[in-house]
Amino acid sequence: MAIEERIGEVLRERGEYVATAESCTGGLIGSLLTDVPGSSDYFDRSVVTYTYDAKLEELGVPREILDSEGAVSEPVAEQMARGVRDGAGVTWGVATTGIAGPSGGTDEKPVGTVYIGIAHAGDWGTGESWCSVERYVFDGSRTEIKRQIAERALEDLADAAVGE
Repeated sequence: MAIEERIGEVLRERGEYVATAESCTGGLIGSLLTDVPGSSDYFDRSVVTYTYDAKLEELGVPREILDSEGAVSEPVAEQMARGVRDGAGVTWGVATTGIAGPSGGTDEKPVGTVYIGIAHAGDWGTGESWCSVERYVFDGSRTEIKRQIAERALEDLADAAVGE
């Protein structure tokens, strides 16, 4: 069973929804999720925030973080995941920000670098809301890297949802 189908089963069973904030994946995660018939039972929205301004305006990523850390960073992925989760009012937020290439990489952040954020909303008053971010580096062409990032983001979401 494909990862997007497994996620759908888990979220549908729990009555939970997911929203995505995508930069380097350009909407691919949302596309994969909506490839599954009935995905409206658990998929709320995908926001593609490719620029600094879009991250600031659509997700509330603070200007100071974008200035000091750059868009491809752990704090930006965290803010994106939390921002889409809270803006959509859903249980799960997934965010990607990275360098798909073929240019734009540095020694510190080579092409293929991505930060994937997963944010969970706990019930009010429980203190159980959280967000985690993982850094990965993938190889391949631009389209191969985007696909690997999208699939890894779905795997991270599945791992988090099953672990709850």
